[in-house]
Amino acid sequence: MTEDKNIRRPEPRPERMAALAALPVFFKLAEKPCIVAGGTPGAAWKAELLAAAGAQVRVFAAEPCAELAALAGDGVITVFPRAWRADDLSGAALAIADCADEGEARDFRDAARKNGVPVNIVDRPAFCDFQFGAIVNRSPLVIGISTDGAAPVFGQAMRAKIEAVLPHGFQRWAQAARDWRAAVQALHLDFRARRNFWERFTRLALDAPARAPTLEDRETLLAGARGAGDAKKGSVALVGAGPGDPELLTLKAVRLLQSADVVLHDDLVSPVIVEMARREADRIAVGKRGYKPSCTQEEISGLLVELARAGKKVVRLKGGDPMIFGRAGEEISAVRDAGFEVTVVPGVTAASGAAAALNISLTHRDHARRLQFITAHARDGKLPVDLDWHALADRAATSVVYMGVKTLPLLVARLLAEGLDPATPAAMVERATREDERVLYAAISELPGVVEAAKPRGPCLVVIGMVVGEGK
Repeated sequence: MTEDKNIRRPEPRPERMAALAALPVFFKLAEKPCIVAGGTPGAAWKAELLAAAGAQVRVFAAEPCAELAALAGDGVITVFPRAWRADDLSGAALAIADCADEGEARDFRDAARKNGVPVNIVDRPAFCDFQFGAIVNRSPLVIGISTDGAAPVFGQAMRAKIEAVLPHGFQRWAQAARDWRAAVQALHLDFRARRNFWERFTRLALDAPARAPTLEDRETLLAGARGAGDAKKGSVALVGAGPGDPELLTLKAVRLLQSADVVLHDDLVSPVIVEMARREADRIAVGKRGYKPSCTQEEISGLLVELARAGKKVVRLKGGDPMIFGRAGEEISAVRDAGFEVTVVPGVTAASGAAAALNISLTHRDHARRLQFITAHARDGKLPVDLDWHALADRAATSVVYMGVKTLPLLVARLLAEGLDPATPAAMVERATREDERVLYAAISELPGVVEAAKPRGPCLVVIGMVVGEGK
């Protein structure tokens, strides 16, 4: 395919990062002095946490609790049996206090700030420069979770959820990454080759989290990085974003998003999913919006080739599954004809999302001997003339109609003329799997009027067949 220099290129839409309640940072505290004031179990927990990070912890407590007494004397945590003084905070990396009242909290905060020390007061967020979140510990892989003090119990629940899905073996892989980094840097690879190494390292870790990484693994990965002759060669991945719910993304889709240089996304893809791309990736909206000004397919295919020729790793992010009514064939042909590699990552197709919304089996054995997906939107925007109307009018079939809202009256009229029972159950599902999902039920003969009255604005599917009656 020859490149058309006159193709109109969609301009990237600059987007600012969403507001953060607090900036997540990780302090390096090895052998640095940290101050804890207070003799309570809460103060003891903070002292132990600082010690786990390698800090030299000095605790000032006139009446230390039993937990503090048990921690003292190990050379890392030192307990001074007296109240804190302002000069105790001089030179500290962090200062933490569990104060009996607001007056002491204010005095401790003021003393810390006077000494230029970030301060945390237990259970008094108004006096804090920083806060402790819930922690998932696979050190050196450490995950911090914060609700900005709004809902600590919710934060702990999120920690439990992450703990359940994050293999403990990742701790060994994270340690290997730290140990091997110097060997990778010694190769003096360019950015793309280094990223190639770490992407293959990550794939290996995800594939084998239960086993420990070996020196053989390291040498294999290093050899691949040294000989990565195609490190600067562009590539294109067609990635299915699913019907809307970000949790329906595949792990492979997330991995590709987080390694992309450029993401070309449809308008219908949830912004939350687009934001899963790595921070540095360019994001370009190239959606083909029905009956509205939009990019042509030729422009999109041309842009994919242009970016690949520039050495970019491109993710073409499509709603649903890219291979189902996603114009994937044209994009694959254009990219391959230009000599570049194409990867396809399937996604949850909108029909599956609609079935979940309706709580039905599309292939219920009592009602359906066939499942058929059709589009009611031809190249010219009209109802296609070459549909198998006999099959669509079959009472024992389930039909899922993509892109059919505008042509629904004509579609239904033709189905009824072909003998479909007017009482056949049908439904329209708008924004399937999203929080604002909407479902409308009606007999097929009445569905066009119901849909017209509802004035849907989001992506819609129509499901026709006896299986629909199982979901009411």
